[in-house]
Amino acid sequence: MTSRPTESWSISIEKDYLKFSAAHFLIFPDGSAERLHGHNYKVFVDLHTGLDAHGLVVNFKEIKPLVRALCDELDERVLIPGQHPVLTVAPDPDGANLEIRYRERRYSLPRDEVLVLPIGNSSAENLAGWFGRTLRDRMQRRWPQLHIARLSVGIEETPGQRGTWTTSA
Repeated sequence: MTSRPTESWSISIEKDYLKFSAAHFLIFPDGSAERLHGHNYKVFVDLHTGLDAHGLVVNFKEIKPLVRALCDELDERVLIPGQHPVLTVAPDPDGANLEIRYRERRYSLPRDEVLVLPIGNSSAENLAGWFGRTLRDRMQRRWPQLHIARLSVGIEETPGQRGTWTTSA
């Protein structure tokens, strides 16, 4: 008896408009940290599933707006790692600003310009993980019957320098 080859299908999304500009700083294991700076991030998505009744993994016209919406949520924000054990975020007394403290540093920024993410550091790979988990959740809400065999998200902070997150079923 001969076995049939295993087949799989995937789509890859890499568009010039799937990007966001944001500020951040990395905190290193020795406790030192980068200065606050920004990147023009690009987003890459690879999705592996079975084919639907129409022969599609997912319609490109339907998934690209989900990716774009996440990019828009991150765009023109200061990205803060809300799960870092030393960094703190608290509203100023008037509530209009957030005070971010890391060791001797203190930043007071308008609340609507800051996005505190459930990550331990604002590295490209952690941003890819947050983005990928959020995208997966939104895809599963939109397409409950979709079985994701594998999903990879890459976040490129500069050309040729990308952090990638991947999950498999």
